[in-house]
Amino acid sequence: MRRTYAVLAAAAVAVATAVTTAPTPAYADHEGTPTVRQLLELCNVSTDLCEFHPGGEPELFSAHGRVVGSEVFNCTSGRQNMAVQWADTTSQSNSVGLALTTEAGFGEVFSVSYEQSFQHTWTTSHTEAQTTFVNTGPGEVGWVERRPRMQRVHGTYELHFGSRQWGHYIWYAPFTAEGPVPGSPDEIVTQNVRPMTDAEEAACP
Repeated sequence: MRRTYAVLAAAAVAVATAVTTAPTPAYADHEGTPTVRQLLELCNVSTDLCEFHPGGEPELFSAHGRVVGSEVFNCTSGRQNMAVQWADTTSQSNSVGLALTTEAGFGEVFSVSYEQSFQHTWTTSHTEAQTTFVNTGPGEVGWVERRPRMQRVHGTYELHFGSRQWGHYIWYAPFTAEGPVPGSPDEIVTQNVRPMTDAEEAACP
C-alpha cells in the first residue's frame, strides 16, 4: 500500500525548524488540512503509531518576575529584617493549549519520550515555598519577587493512521512545551524596597 505523508504548518506554532527532517509536505487535498490540535487529540486514540521526536536539548530560561507573598511595612525607627513567607506554583504550558496530562494520549507520549531522551521526568507542576528576609529601613515597604526557572522543549509528533485522515496516512505536527525546573540553582529570588506612601505611613500603628 502506498502511504502518503503530510507536514502540518500552523501559523500559531513558531517551530518551523522542527519539521525539517520530515518528508516533503503534501498540502492542498480536497479534505482540507487539520490543525495541530485536531491531530494531537487523535494521538493514541485512533492512531496506529504516535511518537514525539524532540528537536534538541531543552532550552533553559527564567520566567518573568512576579511578586510572591505579601508586602511588609517597617513602621519602626530602625532597620528591620522582615520575614516574607511565600509559596508559588509554576505549571506547564504548550503551543496547542491542550492539557498535557500523563494519563493518556499525546501527553503520555510526550512524557515518555522526554524521559527516554533526557533521563529526567517531565514536571507538570511545581510549588516552591520559602521564607525570605527583606532588609527594610524606617518608613520602607519590602516585597519579594521570584523568576522561576523553566525549560522549553521543541519537537515533532509523528502520527500514523490505518486509514486516510485529511487525505494522508502519516502526519507530522510541530509542538512546543514549557515546564518548571524544580530545585534549579539558577532560581532567581530578589528582595525589594520602596518608600511608603503618605497613606501607608498614616496606617502605621
